[in-house]
Amino acid sequence: MNTSSRPRLTLDAARALQGMLRTEIGPGLTERELDAVEARFGFVFSADHRVFLASGLPRGSSTWPDWRDGDPEDLANWLAWPVEGVLFDVEHSGFWHPAWPSRPAERSEALRVARTGLESVPRLVPVYGHRYLPGTAGEHGHPVLSVHQTDVILYGNDLTDYIHREFAGRSSGLLAHATVDFWSYFVEGGPGVDVTAPTPFTPYATTAQEAVDCIRMLALERLIGRRHRPEQLIEAGLTALVLDVETESLPLLAGLSRAEHGRANALFDQVLGELGLLRDLPVDVTDPPWETARWELVRW
Repeated sequence: MNTSSRPRLTLDAARALQGMLRTEIGPGLTERELDAVEARFGFVFSADHRVFLASGLPRGSSTWPDWRDGDPEDLANWLAWPVEGVLFDVEHSGFWHPAWPSRPAERSEALRVARTGLESVPRLVPVYGHRYLPGTAGEHGHPVLSVHQTDVILYGNDLTDYIHREFAGRSSGLLAHATVDFWSYFVEGGPGVDVTAPTPFTPYATTAQEAVDCIRMLALERLIGRRHRPEQLIEAGLTALVLDVETESLPLLAGLSRAEHGRANALFDQVLGELGLLRDLPVDVTDPPWETARWELVRW
């Protein structure tokens, strides 16, 4: 994805977003302050992140990084969290990134090689809690990532979409692609994980209720960052239609031609709303992120 193709976040739009945050907002960081933070900690803010912090600095909560008066050690640890999480999984879970050389047999040597490889990956900069934006100078429109060790998922198509989702409860389809190579590996699917695989609604959906349950599972998968091909959503709709599920938009979804695949996500959202499934989806109040949704998928 070319991030430059997305609209830039304006100062007025950033101030409007901050009105949703339900926290104290201090004076925004000046250009000199932003430059000083970058120089002190050795990273760069993306363009949207700079505008957001220049419009006002969220504070008064330990979940917002205070780049003006926060404890430098705490901020450094926040910045180090994504890399340290990967190293934790290298040491304790056997993780090994395919771009690295072959894994050494000795754990200490494997950690050394992994740490060396991680020195060159794009930095992730904390936005709120474990939500991060890639730090790339002058670029805008990066998706927000939720990071917990090697469990990295999309949490917003961009900074604006993320704030709407996290703080205003507005659901949107997570359609963006990760924009930085190393971290996109986790979002797009790590070893043994096929993130494009659909929920298995065939042949298990033999009743109308089972078909509705399968549609709900697709919605849960989107919550945790998995994307679906349009034909998967269409097939789910067709299965439900054949099994006598009735909603106004279901025939439209089930009948989409290949040339109309671009409408699949919007129609799927309409079907979710008409079935009353949107209001029953779990909210993200867990750590690791979306734990309730993930366990429901596991049980399924």
